[in-house]
Amino acid sequence: MIETPYLLFLGDAPDPLAAKVAQGIRDWRPDHAVGQYRMEGCKADLGLADMSLAEAKAAGARTLVIGVANRGGIISPAWKKVLVAALEEGFDLASGLHNLLRDEPDLAAVATACGRQLHDVRVPSVKYPIASGVPRSGKRCLAVGTDCSVGKMYTALAMDSEMKVRGLKSSFRATGQTGILITGDGVPLDAVVADFMAGSVEWLTPDNDADHWDMIEGQGSLFHVSYSGVTMALVHGGQPDALILCDEPTRPHMRGLPGYKLPSLEDLRDVALTLARVANPACQVIGISVNTQHMTEEQALAHLAEVEARMGLPAVDPFRQGAGRLVDALSAV
Repeated sequence: MIETPYLLFLGDAPDPLAAKVAQGIRDWRPDHAVGQYRMEGCKADLGLADMSLAEAKAAGARTLVIGVANRGGIISPAWKKVLVAALEEGFDLASGLHNLLRDEPDLAAVATACGRQLHDVRVPSVKYPIASGVPRSGKRCLAVGTDCSVGKMYTALAMDSEMKVRGLKSSFRATGQTGILITGDGVPLDAVVADFMAGSVEWLTPDNDADHWDMIEGQGSLFHVSYSGVTMALVHGGQPDALILCDEPTRPHMRGLPGYKLPSLEDLRDVALTLARVANPACQVIGISVNTQHMTEEQALAHLAEVEARMGLPAVDPFRQGAGRLVDALSAV
């Protein structure tokens, strides 16, 4: 078990979105976030207290969580001095990067010498099956996006929270490092061998009560040439009954791909629904989640109204406005 509370390590994150792991923990498990540690040149700020290792230790932090999700999931050499010092200060380390803490000889040696734990959450711990495609009881909702990091996890978490407030049956199913660190369980989908990815999603969302909803954390984008495979595994392995389209309309291009524009919501709807109906012919698109964090309130409301009129579906920013209308739409499925 990863000991809480956390000191969130932002390192030298080049922009706020690069610190999305830490941001997710702060937003959904604020009681676990004691403070943040930023290196020189860091362009992210969670609004938490900036703390030294000693200050965070005195405040009760038990684990330094690497809250940065860089391209390729690499432990930067520039971070090593801080990570080693954290172990020596008495912190455990937790990371969801592809580059594992345990595979870094210097970190492993210091952790052993200091009696500290290295937690790599992006390591599959189950022997997952190959997908069977057999229908399962219960219902499933999947968020699919025009791009990476547009709010798919936030949408699923917000809908799950609203379902629970209403006394309805719902489970958030984490499929990535941030979701796993928030909930303590899930499948690190992009670290699963490709042939078993869809099967791992079937395993994660088993048979359930007829009125129970699994809110599946979305990953990647069918339109992102770097990460479309993980989305495809969710679409087929999840066999969703409902899709939520997610968008961040202020982006000039796909995340990390300057030569690629974001697809339209219409294109996302048509492609995602066609592929989802391969595994579940009854799948429906029921709503749209728009990340409006870079818009004023007036701009956000105007944009949402335009999208709703154009698409004929409820359009909301679930983190800004709540997920009530999206949950309402599930009742018709």
